[in-house]
Amino acid sequence: MSIVLSGMRPTGRLHIGHYFGAIQNWVYLQDKYECYYFVADWHALTTNYEDTSNIKKYSREMVIDFFASGLSLDKSNIFIQSKNPYHAELFLILSMITPISWLERCPTYKEMKSELGKVGKQLSNFGFLGYPVLMASDILLYNAEYVPVGIDQQAHLELTRETARHFNNIFEDDVFNLPQPLITKNPKLPGIDGRKMSKSYNNAIWLDEDLDSVKKKILTMKTDTNRKRRTDPGNPFICPVFDYHRVFSTEEEKNLIIDGCKNAKIGCIDCKKILLKHLLEFLSDFQEKRRVISNNYRDFDLDDIISKGQEKACDRARKMIDIVRKVIKF
Repeated sequence: MSIVLSGMRPTGRLHIGHYFGAIQNWVYLQDKYECYYFVADWHALTTNYEDTSNIKKYSREMVIDFFASGLSLDKSNIFIQSKNPYHAELFLILSMITPISWLERCPTYKEMKSELGKVGKQLSNFGFLGYPVLMASDILLYNAEYVPVGIDQQAHLELTRETARHFNNIFEDDVFNLPQPLITKNPKLPGIDGRKMSKSYNNAIWLDEDLDSVKKKILTMKTDTNRKRRTDPGNPFICPVFDYHRVFSTEEEKNLIIDGCKNAKIGCIDCKKILLKHLLEFLSDFQEKRRVISNNYRDFDLDDIISKGQEKACDRARKMIDIVRKVIKF
């Protein structure tokens, strides 16, 4: 069975962008592939190195969110990145052969550095520049055939493929597969200000957020800025709210909104109320599942909960590192 691998950083609460952009797809894939999903706590250090006090807590909460979303310990191998030291070893080896220019051209490097710099986050550290190498190590350590990614993340995966080709060429041995992308079908959900949804931008809707708070956020959410008055026609295809309708609303409702917005038959508040009906129902159901699961695991350590997946991941990684050591004559 083909191997799929993906991970997520425990840098705080998960938002609906995480769910629809990644986790929902992971749940679907676990019935088709041998899946390895990990808590990327070493990756969390790239932007949260100055305060690591909550990483352990966030890791546990993230795994509970995974379960509430439908991931199963019987179908997926869930593990903690830092509990598997072979990630760090392969990262070190690959960093020796990776050109700096490859890292500097990574599309999100300058963007994130600039945006987070505006809020006082210093990201001139090697770890942040080199995170694509660690990401490549995560993937190649399991010789994953497939990696689920959004359209905007394909460049990151291509760097992993370049790294694998580079290693194979240098050591004249086809050690690594060239992983293929599995494109997430759901459209990207923007933040309430229209930018990328992110904790750093303070524009997210959280999976565990109070429903009254969610309602206030949606009702004040940015819409088509060219539509100044209720009687002005709008363009739903440039409106962030319509991106949510693509995910939550029925085809009939979407058609109604497209026609109503373009011809000024409905206002933005009417449009948002249709969305809220579905969004609040989704969050209410998710939060109830999460409460039950959290109570069930209240007396268990995370290490105990995911021990089976952790053991399997470490065993597979150890075998791959043995091959790499042999190839580089270490």
